[in-house]
Amino acid sequence: MIKEIIVIAILFISTLSFSQSTNSSPYSLFGIGDQVHLKSVEEIAMGQMGGALNSEYQLSFTNPASYGNLKWTTYVFSGGNKTNFVDDGTDKQTSSAAALTYIALGIPIRGNQGLAFGLQLNTAVGYSLVDQSFDSDNNLTGIDSYYGNGGTNRVFLGYGYKFPFDLSLGAEIAYIFGNIDNNVLNRRANVQLATQQITDSNVKGTTFKVGAHYAPSISEKLKLKVGVSADLESTLNEDGDQLLYTLINLENSSGIPIDTLNNEGYSSKIKSPLKTVLSAGIGEDNKWFVGAEYTFQNPLEFTGGIYENINFYRYEKFSNISVGGFYIPKINSISNYFQRVTYRAGFNYQKTGLVVNDTEIDEYGMSFGVSLPMGLKISNVNLGFELGKRGTTENDLIEENFFNFRLSLSLNDRWFRKQKIY
Repeated sequence: MIKEIIVIAILFISTLSFSQSTNSSPYSLFGIGDQVHLKSVEEIAMGQMGGALNSEYQLSFTNPASYGNLKWTTYVFSGGNKTNFVDDGTDKQTSSAAALTYIALGIPIRGNQGLAFGLQLNTAVGYSLVDQSFDSDNNLTGIDSYYGNGGTNRVFLGYGYKFPFDLSLGAEIAYIFGNIDNNVLNRRANVQLATQQITDSNVKGTTFKVGAHYAPSISEKLKLKVGVSADLESTLNEDGDQLLYTLINLENSSGIPIDTLNNEGYSSKIKSPLKTVLSAGIGEDNKWFVGAEYTFQNPLEFTGGIYENINFYRYEKFSNISVGGFYIPKINSISNYFQRVTYRAGFNYQKTGLVVNDTEIDEYGMSFGVSLPMGLKISNVNLGFELGKRGTTENDLIEENFFNFRLSLSLNDRWFRKQKIY
């Protein structure tokens, strides 16, 4: 019981970290920020492939049907650091941001059911951009500064049921909430006043997910695993205040408004169409697995409020292809610790759906990781590493080369066991 209390206290304290700056990408300026991968560290280390996975002691967030396979109470929390190497075709810069990404608890029920709930980072905003303009004689004529932070989180509750004939079904409900601040400062040379616009918005809404998992045996050891999940169509509501004012045009200006030009509220809607995940693979339980996953979704729709007159970016169809797997040399080895380590690797290619200046923003990456057993128990420390690239320097855009490091702790125990008296 003491261990459970300590873990719950750690998870409670960790929730405070969700309020920190969680992103350092210029592309988080658009919409409600970068969509965070709603996957475990283990899934991301396999190229973001996880819809076909199920485990007795690990959580897979891609497919809620996997919760029906839980045999151990599993509590996990994860954090990570992203380092961006940004190139605009002229200058190069480096930025980084660290954040807690999820905390969750999975509980088996009666041997063929599972319940999971937790808190995840959903989208992240964090950018600071400066755009300078010059005349024909190369004299500075203006500076536009863009700054934003915040994002959204999701609280989720998922349930999975495993049938005797290798089929599992599951469902999940989540509540999205968060706050986003965007700030634009326009300064012009030889002009007494500058103009600043601040947008403070709140985002909220409910989403639903359903999933199915089928894992028949095709030989004495081998299993075919197939997973299908779908985020149902949903709508998020965004409302907030938009403030436009003037201030003294000095670099060290305190930003105190001199004259308010406009101060009004607004409301917008973000419609997310059906998002489908198809995943399949083959492997041997607790030994190895290799699989592939395809995710696709029609364009996001932003209407009303601050999205009414935007024409320099839009959204088109999203898709992602992932391939990955894992290998465990000998899970029950006593003499050699490294034979009980799980080794993972994978890669993915993503069409993000974001189009800026009529240019599609694509992303691809390769990842790898390990799960390090804690003593002789099934609890693990999970490490994940990802190298990737997003965007391009064409059409006055920005290219990002990034390195992600992720760390999670997965603790397992037997709860609700009947005491036996001998």
